[in-house]
Amino acid sequence: MDYDPTQFTGTAPYYLVGRPPYSAELPEVLAAELGLDGTGDLLDVGCGPGTVGVQLAPLFERVTLLEPDADMLAEARSLVSSRGLTAVDLVQATAEELTSLSLPRMRVVTFGQSFHRTDRERAAAAVHDILEPGGSMVLITHDPTRPPPGRPPGVPPIPHDEVDRVIERYLGPARRSGSRPATSYSSERFEDTLARTAFGRPRIVHAPGRPDVVRDVDEVIAGVLSMSYAAPPLLGPRLHDFTAELRALLEQRSSTGRFWDWPGDTQIVIATRRAMAT
Repeated sequence: MDYDPTQFTGTAPYYLVGRPPYSAELPEVLAAELGLDGTGDLLDVGCGPGTVGVQLAPLFERVTLLEPDADMLAEARSLVSSRGLTAVDLVQATAEELTSLSLPRMRVVTFGQSFHRTDRERAAAAVHDILEPGGSMVLITHDPTRPPPGRPPGVPPIPHDEVDRVIERYLGPARRSGSRPATSYSSERFEDTLARTAFGRPRIVHAPGRPDVVRDVDEVIAGVLSMSYAAPPLLGPRLHDFTAELRALLEQRSSTGRFWDWPGDTQIVIATRRAMAT
């Protein structure tokens, strides 16, 4: 599937504010699983505003953030600067272009909720080629099927079903992602896709989700506008009315204007390139 440059147009300013973070224990779990010790290079593909690459940067000597959307890459550059990181490269390209970029061998290549938007088998083949022998491709997502912890007292959960109904009233029942229907992206399980590649079947581990993420009304709205299916360009001149209706709904559902955000535990799919025989 060819890359659609319009899928996240207008969402970049809302991404870091609105998207729920991955597990705080993600670095520790990955370090234990992969034997990471502060050496080697990390490549984060489809990095968005740099969320995964910045969180994992202390585990590596150098990090490369790769992202095709210029606005997302600008957000990543700002995040890197704000954290005082210097051993970080930023590259504007797609996963499918990896083989033409002359990047160094990588110890780990991560995808934070971005692998499903690639030509999966082609992207996996490119990643396999760029990894060191024994290096790993890591797919990071939220797993909402995991049992939720108890929510903070007095803080209601985000009313996702009601928010979805507002989105449907403005944008219709068939969700879009840029110029395509959202359903045009494969929903095949990652482990089934990877089983057909040179990696073979991966292993899956989890890192515990953050049970105490609380958002205000503006942050919840930012989370909605960060989604490709509710991106500001899709709403056009109705954007103001849409956000006003969302705000009214949220203010009715919480007397304090605060909401619990629980996307689930963090799922980590690990596919490792076989080490060379000695």
